[in-house]
Amino acid sequence: MTILVTGGAGYIGSHAVFTLKNQGYDVIVLDNLVYGHQKIVEDVLKVKLIIGDIQDRQLLKDIFAHHKIEGVMHFSAYTYVGESVTNPAKYYQNNVVGTLTLLEEMVNANIKKFVFSSTCATYGVPQFLPLTEDHPQNPINPYGKTKLMVEEIIKDFDLAYGLKSVIFRYFNAAGADPSGLLGEDHNPETHLIPLVLFTALGKRESIQVFGKDYDTPDGTCIRDYIHVCDLADAHILGLEYLLKGGETEAFNLGNGNGFSVKEVIETAKKITQKEIKIIESPRRVGDPAILIGSSEKAKKVLNWHPKYANLDLIIQHAWNWHLNSDQ
Repeated sequence: MTILVTGGAGYIGSHAVFTLKNQGYDVIVLDNLVYGHQKIVEDVLKVKLIIGDIQDRQLLKDIFAHHKIEGVMHFSAYTYVGESVTNPAKYYQNNVVGTLTLLEEMVNANIKKFVFSSTCATYGVPQFLPLTEDHPQNPINPYGKTKLMVEEIIKDFDLAYGLKSVIFRYFNAAGADPSGLLGEDHNPETHLIPLVLFTALGKRESIQVFGKDYDTPDGTCIRDYIHVCDLADAHILGLEYLLKGGETEAFNLGNGNGFSVKEVIETAKKITQKEIKIIESPRRVGDPAILIGSSEKAKKVLNWHPKYANLDLIIQHAWNWHLNSDQ
């Protein structure tokens, strides 16, 4: 069975490809390599890579005509929140228009199984915690808005064309494959855990902590970190749910508990045995004190059970990969 993975040369996409391959699926990766890594697909994943864009309608037609694709996993979004505010056109064009093009060509090719990488950013400012799938969706930035628009398109495509989808709303993806072969390699990097580890490695002088006066036990923001391999496992379970005739559904993916910025830094100090210099900075506009999600629906419906919910393991695996990639 062949699965097309768009954005399969990126962080979460590559881990999903690795898991698919290990479970016996044939995989084709479509990636424009704006943020993805060709060497990862060719040297580590060793699957077919098609370099191209989801907005290239003729390319999609050719892929679907020449390969018997049973389902599509879609990771080809731009995801920098700040950039989405300053350059929203880029985000609406790629995340919405690109995905719409992909969905249209899936319908034309009679491919009816779609696993979509969405985000907890569709919820906006929390009205209650933990966030459940029925929390109101009021995104506060263009990135979150593009993901919500696609969620609405997906629901309409189900009603009109019978295209069945699983929507996964992630919290903070983190960690790396325990083998050390895959990890988090963004440019630019904006995520807390790799930035902390860069500081431990001496690639950065310090780590900025934005705000120390939040209404949390240590005054710093609390976030829900989910291991990237647990995310990958969920995507395969979501695909299998659709292949067995499952209906279109949305699921949160998180650990259901949170860790503060200070806890992340202290855990990284313990794992790396390095000093990590902290620079305290003012709060960032729009940062909620706490973001924690409930993943009970995914556990119940998909029988998903995270294996790496421990912060020590998440950071240890990330650290192992950073050490390995520096050699």
